Amino acid sequence: MITRRRLLGGLTAGAATGLGLARSAPALAAPAAGSAPPAPFADGLPLHLVNHSGAFANSSVRVYIVGNDGTQQVHVTPDGALRPVDPADNGPDGFTDYAIPLAASGTTTLRLPPMSGRIYTALGGPLKLKAVRDGDGRPALAYPAGWVAGDPNYGVLHDCAEFTYNAGGMYCNTTMVDMFSVPLALTLTGARQQTTGTLADGGRAAVFAALRQAEGFARLVIDDKRVIAPGHGLDAGLFDRDLLAPAIDEAWAAYADKDLTVTTGAGTFTGRTRGTTLAFTGPRAVSFGKPSTRDVLFCDGTLAAPNDGVLGPVAAVLGAALNRSTLAGHASQPTTDPAAFYRQPLTNHYARAVHAAARDGKAYGFAFDDVGGFASYIEDAAPTDLTLTLTPF
Repeated sequence: MITRRRLLGGLTAGAATGLGLARSAPALAAPAAGSAPPAPFADGLPLHLVNHSGAFANSSVRVYIVGNDGTQQVHVTPDGALRPVDPADNGPDGFTDYAIPLAASGTTTLRLPPMSGRIYTALGGPLKLKAVRDGDGRPALAYPAGWVAGDPNYGVLHDCAEFTYNAGGMYCNTTMVDMFSVPLALTLTGARQQTTGTLADGGRAAVFAALRQAEGFARLVIDDKRVIAPGHGLDAGLFDRDLLAPAIDEAWAAYADKDLTVTTGAGTFTGRTRGTTLAFTGPRAVSFGKPSTRDVLFCDGTLAAPNDGVLGPVAAVLGAALNRSTLAGHASQPTTDPAAFYRQPLTNHYARAVHAAARDGKAYGFAFDDVGGFASYIEDAAPTDLTLTLTPF
C-alpha cells in the first residue's frame, strides 16, 4: 500500500511564499516483479468527472489536473495530453490557464496520463495557478493554499483529490488534511469497484456546524467557503498553539510507571517515559521527545515519520493515537476500534467531524489517518476507470 505521505511526498508547502509550491517529483511505486501493467496504462486511464453538487452548474465548475511525471512538473490539457509546466504559460494576469471545463451537461470524460498529482475542482470562478521556478531553477507550480488569507485563491471555493497512477496501478484519496470545502467522492473500478469520500446527507453542513460548536475550533470555519485544518489554523493565529498540551501531558505521564506497546510491521516496541522522552526497546531502540500541539496536528516535528520501516511506523501510530485521543487510555497501540476515537474533550475535533460526516466513516483528517485503515484511500493494481464526483452540498 502507498500511504498518502509516500504518494505525494513531493507536493510540499512553500512556507516562504505562503503558497503550496510543488518542488520535486515524489517516488512512483514500481510494479511487482513479473507483473504486467494494467491494460489502459499505455493510453491513460479513463477519468469521468461528474457534477452532482446541486449548487453549481457544469458551466461554473473548472477542473485542474496538476502534478509530476516523476521527472518534471506537469499539467493535463482538456484533451488528456500531458504538458510540462512552463512560466511562459502565465497570462497577462500573471497566472496560467490550466482549467479543464466540464461538458455542457452530463459526464465529462478524458484520459488521465501516468503521473502523480492532484485533481482540483474550482466552483464559481477559476483558480489562479502561477508557474514559477523553484530554488533549483526548474519550472514548478504554486499550488492553492486556501488556508492562507493572502493566497490569491483564498476567495475561490475549491478542493482536491490526490492520486498516483503508474504501471503498478492507481492509488488515490480524497483529503481534508489541509482543509475541507467541496465534498468529493472517488470511485475506482478494476478488480472490484470501490468508492470513498462520500458524505452522508447534509454532511458538509454538519462539519461546519460541529466545528463552530467545538471549543477552540470555531475560528477555523471561514464563512461558508471552507474549514481550515487546525494545524494551519495554529500557524495563522486562529487556533491555540497549546490547546492539546494537557492531553499530551496526560499521555506522556501515563507511561512513567507502566509499559506502552506499539505493534508495527517491524515488530512490537515497548516504551516508557523518562522525563519528557518516550523511549522504546524492540526491533530497534527508538525514542520521541514530548510533542507540541503543532507536532500532533501536523504529525511532524518530534513525530516526523521517515520512510524507514522502523521509526516512521512507530511515529505514525503515536501521532494517530494523539489525534484520536486514545494514547493515554490504551496501553496497546494502535487502537483499531473507532468507537474509542475522539472520546476526550481535548481531541482533534476537526478530524472527528470529517469522519462523522463520511458515509463509511473514513476520511483523511490528519496525515497519519491511514493508521488502522481509517483514511479515505483506495487502490487497484489493474484499474479500468476512475470517477470523481462533486457530491451534494
